[in-house]
Amino acid sequence: MQIQVAKRLQGTEEYYFSKKLREIDEMNQNGPKVINLGIGSPDLPPHPSVVEALHEQAALPNTHAYQGYKGIPALRKAMADWYQRYYAVTLNPDTEVLPLIGSKEGIMHICMTYLQAGDEALIPNPGYPTYRSAVNLSGAIVVDYDLVAENGWLPDLDALAKKDLSRVKLMWVNYPHMPTGAKVNKAFAAKLIAFAKQHNILICHDNPYSFILNEQPESLLQFEGARDVVLELNSLSKSSNMAGWRVGMLVGKAECIADVLRFKSNMDSGMFQPLQMAAVKALQLGREWYDGLNKIYRARREKVFQLLDLLQCAYDKNQVGMFVWARIPATIDSGYTLSDEVLQKARVFITPGGIFGSNGNGYVRVSLCQDEKVFQEAIDRIKTAIK
Repeated sequence: MQIQVAKRLQGTEEYYFSKKLREIDEMNQNGPKVINLGIGSPDLPPHPSVVEALHEQAALPNTHAYQGYKGIPALRKAMADWYQRYYAVTLNPDTEVLPLIGSKEGIMHICMTYLQAGDEALIPNPGYPTYRSAVNLSGAIVVDYDLVAENGWLPDLDALAKKDLSRVKLMWVNYPHMPTGAKVNKAFAAKLIAFAKQHNILICHDNPYSFILNEQPESLLQFEGARDVVLELNSLSKSSNMAGWRVGMLVGKAECIADVLRFKSNMDSGMFQPLQMAAVKALQLGREWYDGLNKIYRARREKVFQLLDLLQCAYDKNQVGMFVWARIPATIDSGYTLSDEVLQKARVFITPGGIFGSNGNGYVRVSLCQDEKVFQEAIDRIKTAIK
């Protein structure tokens, strides 16, 4: 007997990296191991005090029960304090902060809370593929908005305002932007907030990269008027090297947090308490933690620049975040072609920009989540294999 999958899943394919990792695993069975420079999964560990806190809390006899749906008070307070300390944003930890099992789940929660059949959501092209998947799974309609290098990878809000936005309920934005490494500026933030108010659109800002190679972390909520129209997702995955720990947060006005909690509370039973206490420790780390992390990433980025120079790619040295985004040579038809060539000839995997949308077809993306020695080996392989 074969039961057909639900309609909501029929238009949603398996995640690109899920499929690609299987291909890489097969290659690893036959020949030198592939150097994977594709995925932004931090290879460095969390601060030792964070691991110690997890160990200490897990050893206690009374920390293993179901937890509340909105996180323990200590974690919500630590998240609010973190926002105050680094973004100068004041949040009420009881009503304006919602811990998440990773911010990726928050993308789905927001879409399922606010979207239904007939609604529309604005999605960046290029952008994180999960925005598109979550909107599709909610039953709503994806409406792409273009991001291009000529506009600094910021949306053309004037052009968007000329379209029929009457059915648009959400707009997904993500700065520092993945995959391009672009940042917002004060003038754009003000214009985005005014745009959202004018068209009655909820801005959903995904903000996991603000501490990586960025001198001044920013939140959209720090700009005047944002609280009325912005929900923001954040994460410890990149900033604290805790990707597998799955600790994220949703912050914004109390009414929206309460709306999302109505959905989330029907989907899980809260985060493991020792993990929450370890996250508190991570959120209390000082600026020296982030400075040390960025010193490592800065050195790695120089290696990536060398690798991209070998491939005759062009890139902006001022981009921030955990990746380097680069334009491929005009002689190559797409990032997929270059990615496949480098994989097959040099056994080095770099991400084709087209997986992030059609506006990424002429680009590739390289992750900074490998040791400098690994990047040097990748450089040496490319020098030898690709003429």
